Amino acid sequence: MSMIKVLVCDKISEKGVKMLSDAGFEVSYTPDITPEDILSTIPDYDAVIVRSRTKITHEVITASKRLKAVGRAGAGLDNIDLKAAEEAGVKVYNTPDALTNAVAELVIGLMLSLSRGICVGDSGLKKGEWLKSRLLGQELKGKLLGVIGMGRIGRRVAEIAYIFRMQILYYDIIEIPRDVIERLNLQFTELDDLIAKSDFITLNIPLTPDTKHYIGKERLAKMKKTAYIINASRGAVIDEKALLEALRNESLGGAALDVYEVEPPGRSELISLPNVICTPHIGAQTVESQEIAATGISEKIIGHFKTVG
Repeated sequence: MSMIKVLVCDKISEKGVKMLSDAGFEVSYTPDITPEDILSTIPDYDAVIVRSRTKITHEVITASKRLKAVGRAGAGLDNIDLKAAEEAGVKVYNTPDALTNAVAELVIGLMLSLSRGICVGDSGLKKGEWLKSRLLGQELKGKLLGVIGMGRIGRRVAEIAYIFRMQILYYDIIEIPRDVIERLNLQFTELDDLIAKSDFITLNIPLTPDTKHYIGKERLAKMKKTAYIINASRGAVIDEKALLEALRNESLGGAALDVYEVEPPGRSELISLPNVICTPHIGAQTVESQEIAATGISEKIIGHFKTVG
């Protein structure tokens, strides 16, 4: 049997790469590979590993001749054509648990930054401005947090928010275990009710045809004028044009965004607003989560080829 060849298209922890090499795989580590180069080289590989940057399209899968497995070092699979993979008999793996805590901690950090004006104070001081009188913030304690999507990340956000003694509303189409509800004192509410009542709203949902622009003009209009919305899931679950309008009209207190409809977003009016905090898709960018994601997906790729022979 010839050596199994793995193409790593995005930057992952070197521990994951070493695992593959130690297992006897031939690894091509090309974290800056272009879409054109992927198309031209994919016929030579048995497996490919990506993060969120690289897209494994129908065209890529069609061009492959020996591809048996695609590994996503992370949770979201919207950058992989799952239908094309299934039709071609290509197995798709991901590591949904790897980034849970990292993303949840970022969400809480963004909430704190919004509620206390941390970013405004920081940039002001660096410009020689003393903005103390302007920065009358709010405490998280006692506030209503609306969690849309109570999966792994949503639950971890709720766990941390519970420690802050926030009241937690949630909405999900999937039933949540009773012990989780009781432990965190969660209150289920319908989506529009959650949006209308919450002081903070965090989106923790995947991007699908049904969730694109899930939060649009009508739902933004239902939010409190003092409320904040945080998105560290996928950019397109919020209609950015509608969000810009709402923020510009001061129809809500502010927003914190780690993800965007187009990445990188470039210089836009939305990210330049004073009531918006922006980070460059760093939800999973911790040493710990990247190591877990890389070693986890490498383990799954190794296991796949051990199973199929």
